Amino acid sequence: MCGRYTYYPGEFSDLRIPFKLAEPFLQFKQRFNIAPGQTAPIIVAKEDGNILEMYRWGLIPGWAKEASIGYKMINARSETITEKESFKRLVGNRHCLVLANGFFEWRKEGKQKIPLHFKLKSGASFTFPGLWDSWKQPDGSILRTFTVLTTASNDLVKPIHDRMPVILSEEAAQTWLACIPETVPDCLELLKPYPADLMEVYEVSPIVNNGKIDSPECIKPLAAA
Repeated sequence: MCGRYTYYPGEFSDLRIPFKLAEPFLQFKQRFNIAPGQTAPIIVAKEDGNILEMYRWGLIPGWAKEASIGYKMINARSETITEKESFKRLVGNRHCLVLANGFFEWRKEGKQKIPLHFKLKSGASFTFPGLWDSWKQPDGSILRTFTVLTTASNDLVKPIHDRMPVILSEEAAQTWLACIPETVPDCLELLKPYPADLMEVYEVSPIVNNGKIDSPECIKPLAAA
């Protein structure tokens, strides 16, 4: 699964060219501990081009009666998104790219849970494939939310958890974002575990357990914290 992740790129402007983002370009701060229920930057495809927007993490289906359901839908199993009522109507219609460059998992040691940070060895940013939806709030305003797609873990993540977020290559990200009903089968083929040999993991400070703490300290290797 994916319960926390990070996005702290060196240059936000680097997003414009690879993702063909339309203006105006959204500005936002680096994030070192993105938690469910918080807003985060995602890329969605609109008629006039790809747009960078801030949506809340935790999908609230348009038919939901309560917003709290979003905390149960921060992730979606890629193997069943065409079957589950909350997701199947979004597949091929409401795809998004969730900007990231790392995610956290917790290793159990007795009664303790040790936080670990997974990232690419290259240090490069990447995207998770996601789905989004709109929900009408009690005051009549529209809330847009998203979920992160997961898959079976690769050999690096497997000792810690049996699920991991799907990580897309730049080419796969373009394909996912442009998905339409006719190309869904090809898009689903992209939802595979990322090669373990291209990733690394290290232990970080337990301060990351607090979703309100969002600082560079969250990603420092524990020995250097």
